[in-house]
Amino acid sequence: MLLLLLTACITLLTSAQASSNIAGAWYYGWHATQGAPVSNISWDKYNTMYYSFAITTSCVNNISLAGSDGWLLPAFVSEAHAHGVEAHISIGGWDGGIYFSSDVATAENRTAFVKTVVDFVEMYDLNGVNFDWEFPNDQGIGCNTFNSDDTANFLSFLQELREDYTGSRITISAAVLRTPFRDSDGNPSTDVSGFAKVLDYIAIMNYDVWSSWSPVVGPNAPLNDSCVNSSEQRGSAVSAVKAWTSAGMPIDKIVLGVPSYGHSYSVKPSDAFVSGTKTLAAYPSFNASNQPAGDAWDDTGSADSCGIYHGPGGSFNFRGLIDGGFLNSKGTTAQGIYYRFDSCSQTPYVYNETSEVMISYDNAESFTAKGTFIKNTGLLGYAMWEAGGDYNHILIDAINSAM
Repeated sequence: MLLLLLTACITLLTSAQASSNIAGAWYYGWHATQGAPVSNISWDKYNTMYYSFAITTSCVNNISLAGSDGWLLPAFVSEAHAHGVEAHISIGGWDGGIYFSSDVATAENRTAFVKTVVDFVEMYDLNGVNFDWEFPNDQGIGCNTFNSDDTANFLSFLQELREDYTGSRITISAAVLRTPFRDSDGNPSTDVSGFAKVLDYIAIMNYDVWSSWSPVVGPNAPLNDSCVNSSEQRGSAVSAVKAWTSAGMPIDKIVLGVPSYGHSYSVKPSDAFVSGTKTLAAYPSFNASNQPAGDAWDDTGSADSCGIYHGPGGSFNFRGLIDGGFLNSKGTTAQGIYYRFDSCSQTPYVYNETSEVMISYDNAESFTAKGTFIKNTGLLGYAMWEAGGDYNHILIDAINSAM
């Protein structure tokens, strides 16, 4: 009997590694010295981990780990391999993909960039590369190099990478927006079948759908939005999967990106509640000129890669919501905090009436809903931004159990 129990426990602990689905997360190297060291990663919960970020540079022969505590990458890879987890490098990101366009703009550059990527993979003994080029044919953060042939050039680069001996043996994925890469006219591509042949999968970043730039408070990562007014439809997991599959990406080559964080808003009580009640209202107005500070990992204000200053982002990781008193240690609503779970988007909100701060985020219930969606639709799995944002495995256990 004891042997059977031990066997059951071992099976449960290693189910993520044993699954053919992707159970992944991005690991932000900079946070290794901010309370999320490599030793704290719950390796048994995942089978894939993406070290973030290596960034493009003005030299096609070089990608850099500057700003991501790159000295930790060897230890990250070693720990991943010791636990049977694939170690990938994520290249790019919001402010790290400035030179993607020029890196793949010509045949000569594409060949050089293939060598750069392959050399990096071999140097660090990586299992895969995740290209986080979010804005082909778009200026992105504001100073990205770009041209109308970006998507076609990216495909040509990936095809050449696959022809390389090392490139043919590693996992190659792309972190993408909710709509397919832009074509030469700047519209979402209607045919991505070429990418489906060279990528092992795409990871749809279904988050930041609503944030401080939105007109009202909305869900950070809606599972669905077809059940609300058209004015409140800004994209969701459901619509994103439909867009990519309609353009030729197989359903089993799609991974759903899920967030371990949410966005904060300054909302007056008169807007936060349905009139005459203490029920939180849907899509309330907020004061955009008074962005609440986020948790300890939130950017308090700095210049981006383009040299433009931005104030606080107002983001809260799941663990930051607990530290900030919005949630208790079980991940449920703390005393004195108002809560609402939106049945359409399948996402929660919390509100502190005293500080007048409302936060749209994800919890165990919304991660369960996303896991069920992944299973029922036949998606390949999930990738969470970011590993350090969870608390006591609450989010990961929820989505893993649902899948």
